[in-house]
Amino acid sequence: MKTSKFFFVAASFVLLALWPLMAGQYGVDLVSKIMVFAIFALSLELLVGSTGLVCFGQAAFFGIGAYATVLLTPQDGAPSLLWLLPACVLAAAFYALLVGALSLRTKGVYFIMVTLAFAQMAYYVVHDTPLGGGTDGIYLMSKPVLGTLLDLDKPQVFYGFTLACLLGVFGFLTLLLRSRFGRALAGIRVNEQRMRATGFSTYPYKLAAFVISGGIAGLAGFLFAVKDGFVNPELISWHLSGEVLIMIILGGLGHLRGALIGAFAFALLQEFFKSEAIFGEFAKHWHLGLGLSIIACVALLPRGLVGVPEQVATRLRGRSGKVHDDAVVEVSHG
Repeated sequence: MKTSKFFFVAASFVLLALWPLMAGQYGVDLVSKIMVFAIFALSLELLVGSTGLVCFGQAAFFGIGAYATVLLTPQDGAPSLLWLLPACVLAAAFYALLVGALSLRTKGVYFIMVTLAFAQMAYYVVHDTPLGGGTDGIYLMSKPVLGTLLDLDKPQVFYGFTLACLLGVFGFLTLLLRSRFGRALAGIRVNEQRMRATGFSTYPYKLAAFVISGGIAGLAGFLFAVKDGFVNPELISWHLSGEVLIMIILGGLGHLRGALIGAFAFALLQEFFKSEAIFGEFAKHWHLGLGLSIIACVALLPRGLVGVPEQVATRLRGRSGKVHDDAVVEVSHG
């Protein structure tokens, strides 16, 4: 099973690497956007699927990373990627540290509401003050470069850089969750009370996971701002937090590859139901089709899309077993 998971992930990244050779500009742009949201989904997977912390304010860290990208970019000249990217990640991680230090002292629905409240505070700061340009948002004056080696203003270069970031984040989280720290997070998710009884102080582990998650979300926000060249308060709204939560549930909680699958499935379903070539005038009501599809997936696939192969294999084994039992009964009666 582990070998099949490895080959699936490896094949997925190879396919993504080859995609620009097969697709046009629209296809490259679409997959670039999906990979940004896949990084965003991985950040929330660390909290929800791996630690058991349902955060409804993840968009705050995403939006802070995006806004920091624009606000820290000088008016004249392209900024260096070497300092702008770490600064944006650290800005999101710092806010995550503040939010986590307070919200992690609550549990259950109270934790969800506190994280949502902090996200809404950040939303109204950029929405109602000149800092974030208000409802109009602000434009990115120039995109970061790395000398003459890397210019993120070029779509193909940005695609490759985003893919490298996605691969780096996925590899980092894989190693992290296999470490002692990751096993401690798994224990907290299963039974935090038992972890405390064995001598673990769970608060520092949860806070560290919260900060790491915020930093990764900030990275996704940085990439989003560079890609679109524009940010607005919607990047911090609770709607986006809800969407990324749907992504990881759709893909399958508790699996990093589930976050990747969920991000791609959610984005492709959106594109499908928005297509006027397929749905005509009904494409204006694409939210309805998307919502019904998600409800169907959750009802029929309780373990998410990542559990489909195992679910199919179980049913096939059940059918083959039933056929074998019927054959035995027929022979015994014969």
